[in-house]
Amino acid sequence: MRWRFSTFEGLLLLLVVAGAGAVYAWVFYGKGALIGATYALFMCLPIIAFERRIIFRRLHRRIHAFSTPVFFVASLVIYFVLLDIGYAAAGLLMQSGGVMEDHWMDAMMPSKTVLIFALGVSGSLVFILRVRELLGRDVFLSLLTGRYRRPVEEERVFLFIDLAGSTAYAEKHGDLRMQEYLGRLFATIADPVMRYRGSIDDYIGDAAVITWPFDRATNNAACIHCVFDILEMIDADARRWQKEFGEVPRLRAALHGGTIVAAEIGLDRHKITYFGDTVNTTARLEGFCKTLGHQVLISTDLARKMRLPHYVRVEDLGEHAVRGRGQKLGVLSLRAGSAAPQLASTAAE
Repeated sequence: MRWRFSTFEGLLLLLVVAGAGAVYAWVFYGKGALIGATYALFMCLPIIAFERRIIFRRLHRRIHAFSTPVFFVASLVIYFVLLDIGYAAAGLLMQSGGVMEDHWMDAMMPSKTVLIFALGVSGSLVFILRVRELLGRDVFLSLLTGRYRRPVEEERVFLFIDLAGSTAYAEKHGDLRMQEYLGRLFATIADPVMRYRGSIDDYIGDAAVITWPFDRATNNAACIHCVFDILEMIDADARRWQKEFGEVPRLRAALHGGTIVAAEIGLDRHKITYFGDTVNTTARLEGFCKTLGHQVLISTDLARKMRLPHYVRVEDLGEHAVRGRGQKLGVLSLRAGSAAPQLASTAAE
């Protein structure tokens, strides 16, 4: 999975790296902050680019297939090579521009101290970014700020996506192959989720739970665009899915929103968990996909709070009793089409 940053996060990353180089130059030489910042950027950014799979993608994929000890050693070797190349490139650039007057060996060959410092900075950033990616941006920031140390009531939208036919696939191909299949599917889901600024809250068996703050989800119908982008990506790669896994994933998706309580739980492993009727209702709504025979469902309450995309066609499926809920739930079916009915054009007006 590739890391994605907002403009602010990208600028912050650049400032941290450049600042670390400037501090190093000031501490050890008492001058040359600009030179130190330049060296730091040229040395550390290639490592981050490698971890983001912007450069040397095949190499990145190969070393991640190694056992942990071999992977660790291989990563260190690659890091040191990238650090050396970055240092030499920065030195050559500054010597050519007349910024440095040092001997070319001093300008282009890093000392052990410089290598260790740059490795420490880049390694720390890679570790932080991996934790951020593992937890999700919103959860990571919330854990850092302690936002949910006390239960907080807020409005959120949830999307439950489930893989149809997973049990039959596992019986036919085995659990290991099923896990590879799910891994590829969840990786495919991740890009649209990040594009529309959602967070993957959890994976439950063959299902993914995705969530947004209510305003973010309903603004320009981001949550609905996310669903159909996922379906479109799978359809576009249907031939590859068929070739590699013997079938094309068939997904069921349900959207619902409302008030929930969010809280940070756990001792050894902290997690932000969402409680309330909204979460349970979304799970029940996803179950309706199978019983009602529709791929994408949304609650009427949520649909009326946003302007649906122009390419979405809506079918009113009426109200349905939801287990554990006193009131019936209005249910709509969504599918891609050439035009949207009246509900889509008047929603949110």
